[in-house]
Amino acid sequence: MFKNVFSSGFLVRTAHVILTWVITLILFLHDTDLRKQEETGDLVQPVFFVLLVLLSVLLYFAVSLMDPGFILSDDSDLQFTLGVTEEQQDMIPPTTKSLRQRRCGHCLLQQPMRSKHCQTCQHCVRRYDHHCPWIENCVGERNHRWFVLYLAVQLLVLLWGLHMAWTGFSYAPTWQLWLRTNGMLLAVAVLVALLSLTVLLLLGSHLYLVSLNTTTWEFMSRHRISYLKHCGADENPFDRGTFHNLWGFFCVWGTVVWEQVYFREGSDQV
Repeated sequence: MFKNVFSSGFLVRTAHVILTWVITLILFLHDTDLRKQEETGDLVQPVFFVLLVLLSVLLYFAVSLMDPGFILSDDSDLQFTLGVTEEQQDMIPPTTKSLRQRRCGHCLLQQPMRSKHCQTCQHCVRRYDHHCPWIENCVGERNHRWFVLYLAVQLLVLLWGLHMAWTGFSYAPTWQLWLRTNGMLLAVAVLVALLSLTVLLLLGSHLYLVSLNTTTWEFMSRHRISYLKHCGADENPFDRGTFHNLWGFFCVWGTVVWEQVYFREGSDQV
């Protein structure tokens, strides 16, 4: 279920963890509200902040090391798993008739609908969203909801850290003296602000796509995806309404047979 922590993304993960705790340490070393509360013995906010940072790091490792939904072998009962009858096969548009049994040209495994081969991971991934260099892993069917949760927690940590950095700036009579006194904290504040904007955009875009029941790959490349080519520009065969899309994404566990959703036969779990 989880990948080796010492795999190809070791340096990226190490850099992420070091940067996270260095920024946290700087916020405690400067004259921020965190340090003031710690010195007065009011430890509720400092402890909660550290625990939230720890949670973000744990979620980061969970998402980056988790199996995103790799397809490792052919399904011997694929015909029954797909739930597509002969009558339904006749309803499939000619442009998509060959999709039911498509075989990956790289790993030579049969690809369920909405899966894609990742050139970086060298595996086909179920409900492929994208390969994220930040976590050095694919975002797919099994870890997508955890990725969104991680983004939400990370955004909360960054915004809180930005606020703490703002409380730590001290007055100085000249700009030169002010920069000398607050230079490190200013650099941290600028970095955290940029990261906050990045995470906010990522979280917003993923929630928007989830509400439509589409993926980043499908949204960006629908003109090249065979099962979407014949659909209109605003047509999404997997869209079941915003509420059901969000409920299915966050609350329904298991592998969805997307062929059945595609043909409006229901999203039975396997």
